[in-house]
Amino acid sequence: MKIALMDSGIGLLAATAAVRRLRPDADLVLSLDPDGMPWGPRTPEDLTRRALAVAEAAAAHRPEALIVGCNTATVHALPALRTLLEPALPVIGTVPAIKPAAAGGGPFAIWATPATTGSPYQCGLIKDFAGGVRATEVPCHGLAEAVEHADQAAIDAAVAAAAALTPDDVTTVVLGCTHYELVAERIRAAVQRPGSPPLVLHGSAGAVAAQALRRIGEQPAPQAAAEGTLTVLLSGRRGTLPAAALAYDEGRSLQEVSPAR
Repeated sequence: MKIALMDSGIGLLAATAAVRRLRPDADLVLSLDPDGMPWGPRTPEDLTRRALAVAEAAAAHRPEALIVGCNTATVHALPALRTLLEPALPVIGTVPAIKPAAAGGGPFAIWATPATTGSPYQCGLIKDFAGGVRATEVPCHGLAEAVEHADQAAIDAAVAAAAALTPDDVTTVVLGCTHYELVAERIRAAVQRPGSPPLVLHGSAGAVAAQALRRIGEQPAPQAAAEGTLTVLLSGRRGTLPAAALAYDEGRSLQEVSPAR
């Protein structure tokens, strides 16, 4: 089994680690775009062109599924990616976990990039799934960039700034950018209020990994032999995990358990 994941940078690590946990025997292809990152400030048309090129580089390795490990790319490029690659190659997008957060019943916050916050896409998800539950959109200025570069001081500053915009009574935070899942516990520590119930965090990595397996008719097999290989593509070129990836548990574990190919 071979599963590919794509993103401009290391935001795909959370979903990659989730796939590896479910199927340690799966070969993984990670297709990144260091020549074009970050994608967020690009126009939708330019972002789509970059995403298509990254996806085609991954598809050349003949995976059975392609995960778009980026919320922004899912918003702007998913229809074009599916037109290009499906039905031969199932494409799985990453959607903020607003529906399960709303199901919890308490007020919740959605941490997302400034470009996604207030967007018609995210507002539509809130309208469709949040119902009467109060949802607060929180723009996280600079957080994805800080995580991408493993800049610890910048991560702390961006998390603190977003936490200050988060209402004190929220019970749940949706991590609306895949980069944020790499610093989930730092976000939890910043938002958790003394005396309040434990904060619930909702990421997308686990659900995306499970959906990828469903799309190709496979089942989780976490006890399978850890024989899956790892191929890294950097704007289409063979490479290795960026150094910043090794600042996170997800990146270190991939390097430790996945022989390079």
